[in-house]
Amino acid sequence: MGLAIELDDAPAAEDRPRRIKLVRDTPDKIFRGVATGSGVVVLSIMLLVGVFLSVRAFQALKRAGLSFLTTRAWEPDAGHFGVAAVLTGTILIAFVAVLIAFPLSTATSLYITQYAPDRMRSLLVSVIDLMAAIPSVVYGLWGFFFLQAEVAPVAAWISRHFGWIPLFRVDGVQKDDPLPSMTVFTGSTLIAGLVVGMMITPVVTSIMREVFSQVPIGEREGAFALGATKWGVIRSVVLPFGKGGMIGGTMLGLGRALGETIAVYMIITPVFAVQPHILQSGAISVSSLIALHFAEASPFGLSALMAAGLTLFLLTLMINFAASSVVARSRSGASS
Repeated sequence: MGLAIELDDAPAAEDRPRRIKLVRDTPDKIFRGVATGSGVVVLSIMLLVGVFLSVRAFQALKRAGLSFLTTRAWEPDAGHFGVAAVLTGTILIAFVAVLIAFPLSTATSLYITQYAPDRMRSLLVSVIDLMAAIPSVVYGLWGFFFLQAEVAPVAAWISRHFGWIPLFRVDGVQKDDPLPSMTVFTGSTLIAGLVVGMMITPVVTSIMREVFSQVPIGEREGAFALGATKWGVIRSVVLPFGKGGMIGGTMLGLGRALGETIAVYMIITPVFAVQPHILQSGAISVSSLIALHFAEASPFGLSALMAAGLTLFLLTLMINFAASSVVARSRSGASS
């Protein structure tokens, strides 16, 4: 018995992707609107801050021109002012702070997520969060009354043995002097950077801790199954996965370090000169400059201070944009 099959000569229908219509209910629409509005408000506030600083700084920038970026002195009423010295001091203080905070935060977050028992882990998390809530003036008092006396002898030892490095040289101190004056080592960039580094460590640690705790458990267990040690898992799995969080947390801490005011203002000895020697007394930053001269500034001097603030604002934006591009290429930051 044969089977007859009748073939249809009509052309087959074209395959097309099926359209899926997304239907949002009222709560979803409300949440979407609130989230979108919040993002727009944040961007608008940042834009308005930049516009406000630009408008208020226009008078000073118009008179100073490009010399505003190269002049070291700060005498706006005399027409001779610039941010070369204060910008250098700001970057050096932030550099020292990040140099202290990054390894300390990395080691602390790795210990909390990889080594600490459960009871100790919750205690350490609470202590770190509490450190982030301490006011900056308390850190400034601690640095002024305690840290300076403890760090000055260490700075003298570093200068005596490593003074041949320009960064550690201290003018006016002889290498063979057994009893150098400790006053030349107080109020320095190093001490201000140490205090700011302690201030940003809790923030950086919290971000790194959250990223390290999200490492895929399958990759961790797979590495252990292949015979990796605890350090091997950290080096081959945890650190590569958390690279985005490490960079993002460090840049967030750097942003706070660049703009820290009260603690730096209480510790440093203000000098309006490019001071590349971090152990030597005398430093200045943009935020401390504004705090130092804001109360007594003339209208034009206030415009010059706004120009300095605008410079710091743009520097922070550039650093954050550069960091976000790096974070977006990492596994832990690709989704965000």
